[in-house]
Amino acid sequence: MKFKFNLKHFTLIISLIFAVSLSAQTNSKFKVTLDAGHGAHDFGATYHGYVEKNITLAIVLKVGKILEQDPGIQVQYTRNNDTFVDLVERANIANRADASLFVSIHCNANKNQEAYGSETYVMGLSKSASSLDVAKKENSVITLEADYKTKYAGYNPNSPESLISATIAQEENLEQSIELASKIQENFDVKLNRKDRGIHQAPFMVLHKAFMPRVLIETGFISNREEGAYLNSEEGQQNVAKAIADAIFRMKVEHFGGSMPTIEIKKSEKPVVKDSTQKTTTQEKPKETTKPGEVKAENKGIDSTKAVYKIQIKASAAKIELKPSNFNGLDNISFVSEKGYYKYMYGESNDYEIAKKQLQEVKARGYNSSFIVAFRKGVKITLNEALKQ
Repeated sequence: MKFKFNLKHFTLIISLIFAVSLSAQTNSKFKVTLDAGHGAHDFGATYHGYVEKNITLAIVLKVGKILEQDPGIQVQYTRNNDTFVDLVERANIANRADASLFVSIHCNANKNQEAYGSETYVMGLSKSASSLDVAKKENSVITLEADYKTKYAGYNPNSPESLISATIAQEENLEQSIELASKIQENFDVKLNRKDRGIHQAPFMVLHKAFMPRVLIETGFISNREEGAYLNSEEGQQNVAKAIADAIFRMKVEHFGGSMPTIEIKKSEKPVVKDSTQKTTTQEKPKETTKPGEVKAENKGIDSTKAVYKIQIKASAAKIELKPSNFNGLDNISFVSEKGYYKYMYGESNDYEIAKKQLQEVKARGYNSSFIVAFRKGVKITLNEALKQ
């Protein structure tokens, strides 16, 4: 029996396809998987009566409650009570949900109890001893899992570098992971008034197997008595949660659409104790090498038809005059206006290697949360698009 195809059948098929496609778009949600570090017999860090597993769960549940007020966001938890979940299973939960973002929340600790401040990690290999120490501490949790030697065959928790494979170099989600980390640290610094310890790369097992933009947040040091008290308090947890939720909302609005809610975040008092784990507790502004108001001419050798790399150093709701004295002595500053924010960038180059050197330069000037962005013909593109050239 032959089926006779005609225009009526064709129109019906197209209409059905369009209806299914439209329904899928309408029902689609921005999915966020929230991971509270540790749990059950894995207490995490414990100092001064503060227990990491309890603090991380409290913050995660508060973040989720804020996000769930948006009907366009679907929140999933790796744990919502005092249970233990294997590290690789935490990533699998996010993968099965096809999550848009994976956010793992932790508390830091250090034998030097003066250390304090917040930092956010993305997946990668770090040469920093302190970053590797944090990864070792978090990855050591696998030894509490049943049959971990078989499950993680070939992996040594005391050598987190063994997680890195050749595919990490082509990490497709790295740019957005860094972008989310930057928004989180910016909120901790500007809106919450906590010490910003910057963004770092380190080989975390919990991030390794998650296939979407993902970050691990060290919200602060519970080994520091004052910061631990803040993180253990209802007010501290609520405001840390608001800072994280605000960053997630901003990612949703910029990449998925929707409106940005207003989240009131109460600024806290920064600890004033000396932090000997870093060279200085506050970044000293370097002496300016240019006269106030003087800005050097832009690089004349830039080809705008190719990828142009710049270093985003800060974002502000207020417009800032482009002079070195406003940017820790940096000149060659430009900006773009996006989603109600002015995003300020330093330098420009067609060479990615030069951009990486410029990134280190601005971090030395105190911009710990800076990161590389790319443009072509004046339009922002992803780093992956730029590097494929």
